[in-house]
Amino acid sequence: MDTDAPISLVTGANRGIGRETARQLAALGHTVLLCARRPEDAERAAAGLAGTVRPHRLDVTSQEEVDALARVVESRYGRLDVLVNNAAINYDTGDRAVDVDLESVRRTLETNLIGAWRAAEAFVPLLRRSAHGRIVNVSSGSGSLTEMGAGTPAYGVSKAALNALTRKLAAELRADGVLVNSVCPGWVATDMGGPGGGPVEEGAASVLWAATLPDGGPTGGFFRHGRPLDW
Repeated sequence: MDTDAPISLVTGANRGIGRETARQLAALGHTVLLCARRPEDAERAAAGLAGTVRPHRLDVTSQEEVDALARVVESRYGRLDVLVNNAAINYDTGDRAVDVDLESVRRTLETNLIGAWRAAEAFVPLLRRSAHGRIVNVSSGSGSLTEMGAGTPAYGVSKAALNALTRKLAAELRADGVLVNSVCPGWVATDMGGPGGGPVEEGAASVLWAATLPDGGPTGGFFRHGRPLDW
């Protein structure tokens, strides 16, 4: 294995934007760790991709699994160059904040916010060893406070909180040269986004842009297609 190649880890990468992001990173020559909750889903997704793509089981709600994978990455590669926090659940368009099931909200936050936070904490030591560390938090326009309205309460709040986490991590990692940004891929025709959205390749290209920013690029921002969004 060419350990000089960038090492990128993508959570929730067995389908949709996550899988397409993994494909695009691999096409650039990255060694991609394609992660999914079920190992068979990770293996199936990785098998159809060209380049160096390694399937891994990872449930971001499990501290044990996240810590175990961090140990594997350290042992095999000694560093991590890119962490893409893509795993997310529950685009709850039919719910309202006034009467939403709070247990559903809790589960959503556990994956969409705490899962990304857990992964960041586990992999930051390895990102600090990279010469070009990058964290991309896959967010959504649903998390923009400026644009926020009724509907998608669990999902929208979880993404707004993810954006806040982006700001915290970016400030704390700036001195280490690790760039941290939130990216909204836009409305994309995936299992979560539903029909009618744009091609998944375009959504993933937004993520790829943030994952491959040059040194000195923006950090602590919220972007879609490389352009800033209002928080």
